[in-house]
Amino acid sequence: MKRLFIPLFLSLANCVNGQNSTLENYIGEAFKNNQGLQGQQLQLEKSMYALKEARALFLPDISFGASYLKADGGRTIDLPIGDLFNPVYKSLNELTHSTSFPNLQNQSILLNPDNYYDAHFRTSLSLINSEIYYNEKIKNENISQQKAAVNVYKRELVKEIKTAYYKYYQAVKAEEIYNNALTLVNENIRVNQSMVKNGLSNSTALTRSETEKQKIEASITQASGNRKNIEAYINFLINRPLESPVLLDTTSFISDSQLLNSIMNSNAEGREELQELQSVIQTQELNKKLQSAYMVPKLSTYLDLGSQGFKFQYNDKTQYYVWGLNLEMNLFAGGLHKSRIQEASVSKQAAETSYKETSSQMQMQLVQSVNNLRTAISDYYNAKSQLSLAEKYYSDQNKVYKAGQLLYIELLDALTQLTNARLQVAVTIANVQVAYANTERNAATYPLNKL
Repeated sequence: MKRLFIPLFLSLANCVNGQNSTLENYIGEAFKNNQGLQGQQLQLEKSMYALKEARALFLPDISFGASYLKADGGRTIDLPIGDLFNPVYKSLNELTHSTSFPNLQNQSILLNPDNYYDAHFRTSLSLINSEIYYNEKIKNENISQQKAAVNVYKRELVKEIKTAYYKYYQAVKAEEIYNNALTLVNENIRVNQSMVKNGLSNSTALTRSETEKQKIEASITQASGNRKNIEAYINFLINRPLESPVLLDTTSFISDSQLLNSIMNSNAEGREELQELQSVIQTQELNKKLQSAYMVPKLSTYLDLGSQGFKFQYNDKTQYYVWGLNLEMNLFAGGLHKSRIQEASVSKQAAETSYKETSSQMQMQLVQSVNNLRTAISDYYNAKSQLSLAEKYYSDQNKVYKAGQLLYIELLDALTQLTNARLQVAVTIANVQVAYANTERNAATYPLNKL
């Protein structure tokens, strides 16, 4: 491609010296303060906590439990201890001529324990559980998706700020151009007033120049309103008061032919949207594996350390431990899991189709934006050439008019051409920057981590 250096653009001196331009500083502020971006980052933070929650399921779970029972009445167990032992004890007392063996009473024991407590610590651990394993993998992929979503929002935010900033430059230049045109018209009014006063011309030219002045003043008002609207939008993106002044700095304007050439030769493979879809595909693959693992048994273990007894007694007789294993295996579910496997498989195929379609669409967008960038550069050079001709034409016509050899309407036409040519140059300069920003967005080449 031919040399693309644009003479009207200022050099990238600040960038070379390691200093960020005003536009880069605005982008950095937006990354910190933009409310929409903060919402995306909160979603990412939420996904990270979900991953920590999934990983916690691999660790032992320790809990404390206690119960206390107070009961009276209800079913009992009758134990005829007296009827069984008293005849024997009586015979023994007679043989030994003593009362060493007392009479015993029959016992009636409540089934519901009275004044009974049970307190224990339970430690449980999952040893084999495919659901926990794949759930942790899926949560990890969700984080990858959300990170990509954050970067997608950042890139769109960069493009919006750059586009608005270049439009702001265009509005500011329009004001300047119209003010310059107003200066020329005021000068023409002064000349026409002098010519009318000296009888060298009638008042028609004076009236025409005053009408043109009113039109230019209306254009200045319109350009000023447009500038203020864009200014408010930039402040909205940065999340600061809408009336805050926006500093104009053209050092961020792209003028390096190597940068332009490099972005024109880029591709859309680095788009975060594609990374997000790739994570969706991987998530569906993990979900399919999860559903296919329904025959894998679930094995867990637990250990209880505690104390139980009556009347809150605590000693070596009340202390206990219980250790056990739990095994669970699915044998039949009426085809439920097979349906889930097929559903996950279809979901994965749909995600793969969406990836291919999106990839083609983004490549098409990049090709279109590159073509638009080439057109914008060509338009700029054409506008610059027309400006040179318009400046020469107006200068020549103004000299002829002052010599009294030209109608004012012809001078006014030359002034209109000059004003429009200056406006067109400002517009095409901004269009080159906007086209570059769109291409940069579609190629995902802006370094998000440099701020």
